[in-house]
Amino acid sequence: MIEATRSVAIQRYTHDGCTPREDAVAVEEPLEIRVEGHSIAVTMRTPGHDRELAAGFLLSEGIISSAADVFEISTCPSASAGNVVDVVLAAPELFDVKKFTRHVFTSSSCGLCGKATIESTLVPFPPLPQPTQDLPLEMILTLPERLREQQTNFQSTGGIHASALFDRSGNLLLLHEDVGRHNALDKVLGACLLKGLLPLTDYILLLSGRISFELMQKSLAAGIPIIAAVGAPSSLAVEFAHQSGQALIGFIRDGRCNLYAPNVEQSAGLLRPVKISPAG
Repeated sequence: MIEATRSVAIQRYTHDGCTPREDAVAVEEPLEIRVEGHSIAVTMRTPGHDRELAAGFLLSEGIISSAADVFEISTCPSASAGNVVDVVLAAPELFDVKKFTRHVFTSSSCGLCGKATIESTLVPFPPLPQPTQDLPLEMILTLPERLREQQTNFQSTGGIHASALFDRSGNLLLLHEDVGRHNALDKVLGACLLKGLLPLTDYILLLSGRISFELMQKSLAAGIPIIAAVGAPSSLAVEFAHQSGQALIGFIRDGRCNLYAPNVEQSAGLLRPVKISPAG
């Protein structure tokens, strides 16, 4: 049975002293991702939806771009207590194992850990077309509350991240939780890839924490035009958004937010992206 949370014995301290209690914590276990039998990464994740996690990881690494690139994804039950997923490609002759093998494992806090060079962190996904649709900010302001209502594992542990995909009307399409924020996003992207939903050009991604460069790059791989989060972006995430053509919205709380990209103008109560002519 797959468990995302686990009960542990603790001592609860208050001014009245210590009391034995049980507390729920998020499960963290390693997952080895293999392609054509070759190990390319080990990530620390919350068990569950491992096929989707592997598919999303390979999408963001540029190894696959659609469900048609995947012949089979299987769990290896005899290896490492089942914490191994092997992906068989539809065109294995196009896979260069030396290019994608990481040298160390990926922790739950860092999806880029294990990259051997700076250049290897940059996957060349094409930028999105300049946005033409109005940004539905008033609706986006309501999404964090909807996210919290669906974060069952966070409610019990307080220690797990979430990524959620909404349509432009605010309807929830998909949500995944994981001890690693990059894993939560990979599970969402992988599920959409395996269902043949890419590119996700009509959807909004909501993140439960901060926004890093890596999460921006992963979302661009899936064609997501609007990235929103309850936390802050990094400087590189902001720079990436201006280059990728994605909208980047942070610090959504108490009916307000920060819009980091793109530049907008207000007209008739609507926020419209400003067209920016290429330099030169």
